[in-house]
Amino acid sequence: MKTTDASQGPSASELIAKRIAELGDWRGETLSRMRNLILEADPDAVEEWKWMGTPVWSHDGILCTGESYKAVVKLTFAKGAALQDPDHLFNSSLEGNVRRAIDIRAGETIDASAFKALILQAVALNSAGKAKRSKKAKAPDAPV
Repeated sequence: MKTTDASQGPSASELIAKRIAELGDWRGETLSRMRNLILEADPDAVEEWKWMGTPVWSHDGILCTGESYKAVVKLTFAKGAALQDPDHLFNSSLEGNVRRAIDIRAGETIDASAFKALILQAVALNSAGKAKRSKKAKAPDAPV
């Protein structure tokens, strides 16, 4: 796991750990479990702390965010609409053209293998997009 460079103050990983501890209930346990699954699936994922307090996991772009609300822990996949979800983990933000989310309520569990498969798909999608952008940037300019 990598973390973004924090020039001052706690790292993103430390802030995420602090958030998990502050929750101190099923939401903290759930966010911790999902964090561990993300990092198991993609040890090269980068942990970030964005938008004034949102845990974010990235690899060549955002994979997903982890938000906690009173009734749910929400994992929003930035490009979820482009991912295959044969196990139907996505259960929120289904109407959007780009994002998809998984809402986890107290007492619910998520299939670890299916979740890791979504993470790996998100990594592959982001990496493919990065490769296309790199090729475009290196292409010679057209004659004028």
